[in-house]
Amino acid sequence: MLSKILPEKIAHIVGSKINLKSVNEIRFRADKPIIVAVGGKNYFLSENGLTSSLKDALYSSKIVIEDIIFRASECSIYSVNEQIKKGYIVTENGLRIGIGGNVVEENGQVKTMTNFNSVNIRIPHAIKNCSLSYFPYIVHDNTIENTLVISPPGCGKTTFLRDFVAQLSERNLTYNVLLLDERGELDTELDANFFDKIAFSSKKMGFENGIRSLSPDLIVTDEVGQEEDVDAILYASTCGVKILASTHADNMETFIKKALFQKLIKEKVFKRYVLLSKRNGPGTNEGIYNENFSRLSSSF
Repeated sequence: MLSKILPEKIAHIVGSKINLKSVNEIRFRADKPIIVAVGGKNYFLSENGLTSSLKDALYSSKIVIEDIIFRASECSIYSVNEQIKKGYIVTENGLRIGIGGNVVEENGQVKTMTNFNSVNIRIPHAIKNCSLSYFPYIVHDNTIENTLVISPPGCGKTTFLRDFVAQLSERNLTYNVLLLDERGELDTELDANFFDKIAFSSKKMGFENGIRSLSPDLIVTDEVGQEEDVDAILYASTCGVKILASTHADNMETFIKKALFQKLIKEKVFKRYVLLSKRNGPGTNEGIYNENFSRLSSSF
């Protein structure tokens, strides 16, 4: 998976001296040490694997960063420019590579990025049963409650969404699920039978086209963050389609104050709010709340 996009020396170290099952991210910054995140903690990459010693750390360079981006684009930066404009590339096997560099704008629109100076490779993992403790609160009486998963970046939102869909399939709950996979990473390592997928579409187009053409019972989508995303959710809720989505916020108090979500909160579109953190590592369960933000369980 990583061997196709990393320089040979680094790929060898990562592949032979690190347990990739525990790695969340690998960060390359120009002329800085290479950082590997494991269980929410950062380490340096060395010749012998992970280290906390800066003197043993391997350093990246702009050439290495450009090479990673070139390899991830399958040798055609132009072919993935629509993704690059949004600040990332997603490979065919679901690696999401965040990109730092200079944004080029034209008439108020992002045209591309240049002068790449960092990449963050996020490594997806299937964590079986990570949504299970919440499952009875979301699925009951033969229905699914509209649910929003909330956490800071890198705390397991996407992993939660994947596992929830897998739990439906494992229980032979034959809801027609539509994965609205805007970045092409939601179905990575997803073991489920009852889902369709629309990838690399805006939420607006994906919701409208998906409801019209695929008749989903449930739409699952990641990272709600724009006004048109909220409008798409409101549209789906009036069509009788259930929604499982995620968004970024530090905690419930911060989320409740976000202007973007005030209409959804006021109309009580979401009946369940799941809060995750990385207090004890990514995916730490912090609680589940109802539409009035009352905590439903104290057992997490």
